[in-house]
Amino acid sequence: MNLGTQTIGPTDIDPVLKALAAALHGEGPAVELSMGPNGELVVGHTETPGCDDAVAVVRTSGSTGAPKATILNVEALAASSMATALALKGEGQWLLALPVQYVAGVQVLVRSLFAGTRPWVMDMSGGFTPEAFTAGALELTDKFRFTSLVPTQLQRLLEAPSPETLAVLRRFNGILLGGAPASAGLLDAAREAGVRVVTTYGSAETCGGCVYDGVPLEGVQVRVAEDGRILLGGDTVAAGYVDAPEATDTFFEEDGVRWYRTNDLGTLDADGRLTVLGRADDVIITGGVKVSAAHVQEELEKSDGVAAAFVAGVPSTEWGQAVAAFVALDRGGSGAGATGTPTGDHAVVLKEEWHRRLGLLAPKTVLAGPELLMLPNGKPDRLAMIDRLNALHQGK
Repeated sequence: MNLGTQTIGPTDIDPVLKALAAALHGEGPAVELSMGPNGELVVGHTETPGCDDAVAVVRTSGSTGAPKATILNVEALAASSMATALALKGEGQWLLALPVQYVAGVQVLVRSLFAGTRPWVMDMSGGFTPEAFTAGALELTDKFRFTSLVPTQLQRLLEAPSPETLAVLRRFNGILLGGAPASAGLLDAAREAGVRVVTTYGSAETCGGCVYDGVPLEGVQVRVAEDGRILLGGDTVAAGYVDAPEATDTFFEEDGVRWYRTNDLGTLDADGRLTVLGRADDVIITGGVKVSAAHVQEELEKSDGVAAAFVAGVPSTEWGQAVAAFVALDRGGSGAGATGTPTGDHAVVLKEEWHRRLGLLAPKTVLAGPELLMLPNGKPDRLAMIDRLNALHQGK
């Protein structure tokens, strides 16, 4: 139940900080942030039955279904903030460059409150642009500076023509990169440019990223279940969902440790470093053969001219499921034709290369554009891309 809202300007962060601080001190109800139709911030307050120390209610991204209202309490947020400071070797000033209603945005503000520093909010009224990011970064005054980005944002910043953008990127002591898998090429380009990037893995249910560069944060535990699913446990796990606080299929306790069962597959090496292999529902069965969508995506992104790819299975009378791909072509690649499929000599070369390298795994339907379809929080809009791929495949 919503207990009332307050609408403020897109960069007016003081009312948000005030509401979060009150909730952290047990002096106010849980805060739920959202965006209005014209980009304004809406500060809401939500009842959280059964959780008296709730600080924030964060909606999951909804990339694979209906968003869930995740309850983050004081204990989990405090543990996450402390563990992040330990991993980054200090606290400092944060630049908010992500939508504030998602967990990564909320965490920028919560970490700032715990650190006693004032965050700077990037002006995103015109969307995310290198110019707006650079202007926001130049406002930071603390010696230690941090921000959180998604891969698409980092890609745009590295490709920005202004040398000032790269200069401000290099001034950050740490850039947390999460929300979606980052390609090896993007990470190599960032590190070669002298940008200090830390890849993160986690979700709203774990107060955001809780595994940095494959290593769990202090107080976080990682296991891989028999079915290959990643289990995340420890101090940062959320209290539950507003509409399903128990959710025993998702949250459970074992030997005094609270666990969250993800929908991702992964492996742990001998040193306990986590490798995320992809989603459990990303397995495509085509012609009786099991295909990993994550593996095909990785192979497509190795091709010259491909900036990013999304791979999924679509219904097929002949194959049961057919491998389909939504491909973002970089500036050096060919454009997309009227049908949305790659055109030109470069596209022919790509298709031939994929067929030669991947054989049966090569996508049978390809939709191309300048970039992947994205949700407001920077995650790939899986459902929208699957709908378009399915419509294109069925129309052949």
